[in-house]
Amino acid sequence: MRAGKEGSRGPGTSTGATPGAEGDAGRRAGIEEHLEEPLTTDHSRAPVLEALEAYHRTGQTPFSPPGHKQGRGADPRVVEVLGEGVFRSDVLASAGLDDRSSSGGILEQAQELMADAVGAEHTFFSTCGSSLSVKAAMLAVAGPHEKLILGRDAHKSMVAGLILSGVEPIWVDPQWDAGLHLAHPPSVESFAEALAANPDAKGVLVTTPTPYGTCGDLEGLARLCHEHGKPLIVDEAWGAHFPFHPDLPIWAMDAGADLCVTSVHKMGSGLEQSSVFHLQGDLVDPAVLKARADLLSTTSASVLVYAALDGWRRQMVEHGRALYDRTLALAEKVRAAVEGIDGLHVYGRDEFVGSGLATDMDPLQVIIDVSGHLPPGYAMHDWLREHHQLNLHLSDQLRISAQLTHADDEQSAGKLLDGLRDLVKHMDELPRAAVRLPSPSRMRLEQVMSPRDAFFAETEQVPVEQAAGRVSAEMLTPYPPGVPAVVPGERLTHEMLTYLRSGVDAGMVVPDSVDSDVKSVRVVAS
Repeated sequence: MRAGKEGSRGPGTSTGATPGAEGDAGRRAGIEEHLEEPLTTDHSRAPVLEALEAYHRTGQTPFSPPGHKQGRGADPRVVEVLGEGVFRSDVLASAGLDDRSSSGGILEQAQELMADAVGAEHTFFSTCGSSLSVKAAMLAVAGPHEKLILGRDAHKSMVAGLILSGVEPIWVDPQWDAGLHLAHPPSVESFAEALAANPDAKGVLVTTPTPYGTCGDLEGLARLCHEHGKPLIVDEAWGAHFPFHPDLPIWAMDAGADLCVTSVHKMGSGLEQSSVFHLQGDLVDPAVLKARADLLSTTSASVLVYAALDGWRRQMVEHGRALYDRTLALAEKVRAAVEGIDGLHVYGRDEFVGSGLATDMDPLQVIIDVSGHLPPGYAMHDWLREHHQLNLHLSDQLRISAQLTHADDEQSAGKLLDGLRDLVKHMDELPRAAVRLPSPSRMRLEQVMSPRDAFFAETEQVPVEQAAGRVSAEMLTPYPPGVPAVVPGERLTHEMLTYLRSGVDAGMVVPDSVDSDVKSVRVVAS
């Protein structure tokens, strides 16, 4: 977000670089100069919302999908739950919101405003979530049998992209905190080694921030990639809010990335499945990206999703700075209050950021260490939903987390704190179960077949007790956060299978496996 507007990141306030790193001063100066450029278009406008209002005002009568005809054909019981407005504004994008040939350019205008708001050169909206967007980004850089370097802490959507495309992954290990059993984004040095060993790789893909809010050194990684003439793709699904406040981590475009994907529904005001591609530079052709996205996207895009994206951009430009001033202050209060609850601990910068760890962290992800109690985090997550109607962000065996956004206030924060205080009083009532965690070195499995070849190979389902040593033909993904513990083509080990089985017994959810109880595993036929 450029300076000079309410929602802008001011000069000298980007926080993502590693202090003292060589070359940072020049990069920082370039970023600050860029941020000082004024916004060039009228951000009080919201083209999609304006067109939707005109559709209603002019009394359009559809003889086209959707078949509910603005709710007239919907079951009243459904309308009672969803509301009349949802159906009334669920119209076609072309031959509805716009004319048959989209001559009004409504979507293009909204995308140009979004690009201008955040300082990107090109922006594309997606209504199929970042799970699709990241696949399109991968295909825009690499094709079948070509190499792509990516962090092994990738979301399952990236693995699905590898399976669909036939791209060959060159995995880079994350930075493991063995004490906390937590992975942070891979280091620049690890990516440098992978690039040196694979000069024919087509690009680099990194996930930052992680669902736990920890960030990698994007500025250093962008410099490295560009020294090799390679594009940097960033899965920034959890960082859509980063451009709009100086005390949040630096976002991908400011750091020099070529292409990034953001999920506006995660931390912004977008509806579920709202995603945005941002693009700059000349290492990724925007026409190729558009074509790859079109290959995967729906031909029936949701105007509801477009409208919410359009409105969120306007909200952030006009009010983002003030909204996040308040939200960051609230987050600080919540963190301090949770820290004061007996047996709970909130991770801070001193534990997440440093040498061999993350470069920055998002303070709005409140990650709570519950390892001082015997019940696993899964059980605590479930108890809070049942007894306090609190739905947490994620949980694992050692942690629970609460995601704060600009929508939170003292009332919602108070409910969270009341629930956590009550949780501690009832710890003895929660089920006990031990998750057998492997060491970081044992979490990393050997890739012996490509994900695509293993996934489409002849397979068999074997009992988990007989699966060690076999090659997995499926993803095994604790969810959330959705990072596969096992990728198709990796050789299964006793330690990994024991971890997953004990995790399921403790409350872990593994939804993408054929057998969600992980009592059996799909493997490549011998």
